[in-house]
Amino acid sequence: MNTLDNSTDTNEFELSRQVEALLFACTEPLSSNQIKQYLGFDGDILPILEAIRAHYHPRGVQLLSMNEYWQFRTSPDLSWLFVETRQTPKRLSKVAQEVLAIIAYHQPITRAEIENLRGVGLSKGSLDQLLEEGLIKIKGRRRTPGRPVVFATTPQFLELYALSSLQDLPGQETLKAAGLLELDMPLDFSMPEPALIGRIGLDDELEDETSAFADDFLASE
Repeated sequence: MNTLDNSTDTNEFELSRQVEALLFACTEPLSSNQIKQYLGFDGDILPILEAIRAHYHPRGVQLLSMNEYWQFRTSPDLSWLFVETRQTPKRLSKVAQEVLAIIAYHQPITRAEIENLRGVGLSKGSLDQLLEEGLIKIKGRRRTPGRPVVFATTPQFLELYALSSLQDLPGQETLKAAGLLELDMPLDFSMPEPALIGRIGLDDELEDETSAFADDFLASE
């Protein structure tokens, strides 16, 4: 059923109008759960989003889904009409780029796990920069003793590197073929394939708790 057809149920049609207006007004991608929270809707919002996407597909703007986040964008074939001006992130240090790559492939991951993979300690500056640029976030706490905080990438990370989802990250064999991984790596070296990223168990996110922890974490070091 096309929710944008005026012959559909009035409540469903009105809900699709509200979703459409919300997505047009927001400057950042929204997840389906965020949309439901904004609208106070408890049902399945995905059919509404899919119908809006189908409606706009041939038009000048399109509704895109990026790793479960939704946003209206100009149709790619019309990009020549605009001179793009956007604020680009500050140039990341070599360490920050390395840490970001580790988080991208091993998320959700703790600071201790990052240090273990790098083989050296990690100063707060690298995590500071990645958090400030909005490329990573504190996602939750690991179900292990001490319940350490874990880090994950954000929709801004996907946008910056033109990825529709984390599954679009290149795999280990692709990186080797491109010469980005040394051929004489240790025998026990491994990295997760993109399809397996983000599948480590987490407690439900505690937004207030992790937000407060972030302030304490960054201020204490």
